[in-house]
Amino acid sequence: MIGRLHGTLLEKQAPFLLLDVGGVGYEVQAPMTTFYALPELNQPATLFTHLAVSETAQQLFGFAQRSERDLFRTLIKVNGVGPKMAVAILSGLDAMQIAHCVHEDNVGALVKVPGVGKKTAERLVIELRDKLPAPAGGDLLNPEPRARLTTNADSEAESALVALGYKPTEASRMVNAAKKAQPAASAQELIRLSLKKVAG
Repeated sequence: MIGRLHGTLLEKQAPFLLLDVGGVGYEVQAPMTTFYALPELNQPATLFTHLAVSETAQQLFGFAQRSERDLFRTLIKVNGVGPKMAVAILSGLDAMQIAHCVHEDNVGALVKVPGVGKKTAERLVIELRDKLPAPAGGDLLNPEPRARLTTNADSEAESALVALGYKPTEASRMVNAAKKAQPAASAQELIRLSLKKVAG
């Protein structure tokens, strides 16, 4: 089991990262919360990882924080939630929002995440209620995005949202709304704002 990687960040194309570790390039899938916490390209980065093995593929998932990986592992234990859906959930909602949804039976917020249907959302609420602390118990994760300017922030943000499962037209609408709220936002900030509005 590969539990941790430390190397040079070579590529970022949501939801995939490429990390050079001793000359070996590891392709890692990561939620947007991890993207927010990453350094610039060609800088050292550390990821806590989870290797998912199935009959058809071996996929490596990476997280900026160990607690985020722990939450990912909790999510994939829920019936009907696979690694890809867990990444989508962690990209659309942070840990505190997930805890609020679970303890307040807020199925509506969960179904706004691409790929999460009503039955899956209901299972998440039921199965996670005893596994996640109530929000009042403290901030499980508080990812702070690093503001970085980009010359093509809009298209980068739209591409990331499409990779997370949103339709191109919907991603464009979401980014445009976020742009109006914060005109000078970087791609990472546009993504965060877009997902925050969806989580509402």
